[in-house]
Amino acid sequence: MYDIIIIGGGPAGLTAAVYARRAGKSVLVLEKAALGGQITWSPKVENFPSVVSISGGELGDRMAEQAMAQGADIELEEVVGVEDCGEYRRVKCDFGASYEGRALILAVGAKPRMLGVEREEELVGAGVGYCAVCDGAFFKGLPVAVNGGGNSALQDAMLLSETSSRVYLIHRRESFRGEEKLVEALRAKDNVEFMLNATITRLLGEDELKGIVVSQNGAEREIAVDGLFVAIGHEPDNAAFADFAALDARGYAASGEDCLTKTPWLFVAGDCRAKKVHQLTTAVADGAVAALAACAWLDK
Repeated sequence: MYDIIIIGGGPAGLTAAVYARRAGKSVLVLEKAALGGQITWSPKVENFPSVVSISGGELGDRMAEQAMAQGADIELEEVVGVEDCGEYRRVKCDFGASYEGRALILAVGAKPRMLGVEREEELVGAGVGYCAVCDGAFFKGLPVAVNGGGNSALQDAMLLSETSSRVYLIHRRESFRGEEKLVEALRAKDNVEFMLNATITRLLGEDELKGIVVSQNGAEREIAVDGLFVAIGHEPDNAAFADFAALDARGYAASGEDCLTKTPWLFVAGDCRAKKVHQLTTAVADGAVAALAACAWLDK
């Protein structure tokens, strides 16, 4: 029986583990994929305080090592459901394992929606990315493409236009869904090219991205780019917890900065929480807040 089970081993979950252990609670972290979460996709992280530059993989490893050094247990398991047993909770995993804990912290993150083209996953971190704020600076002076039609895509294109030599903004519809002011601001940029009614059909390059093939109005065009940023939304992994955490229309856990949910023993942290800013620093902040809130509930 654990005091706290943390579902998700990304920056939010691992930070929560450190804070909970320092408060003297027994902690289990359950992670279905790579420890460190999506940050492990980033070849370089340069926006984390006190760290000038580090690979996302190394940062994830360091966070996991720190949590384990504090005494947290970590298991690579995919959680498929939670049962409320009154005095404790039973967390069920996909291959039949189950774990019991008094309080739970949901830190499962939100995965970016992918284009679904061949070799996309293979080239993640080698030219293909999902966060221009995180990785855009690595393409200074180089041509890049942004795929998407909402505010996120428009903002990514605007950010990249300040440093990249050329930005191709590709959208599958005839008009953008984002704010017209952003569209007009981008239209005024000499180095931004709109490609509407267009879809990316192929990625070019072996070990790293060298270009894309775009289908537009029945014709194919090959474009040389060093970076592609996909901005077609995110999908939080909260469905298995909908009975205990109220979800908004997009599936994010409806929780404020206090990281509380409608269920007293369930807390939420990181990108799976409904919030405006999804960054590494806000994820670790959530982890600390959720852990301290869970400890306070346990101590009542």
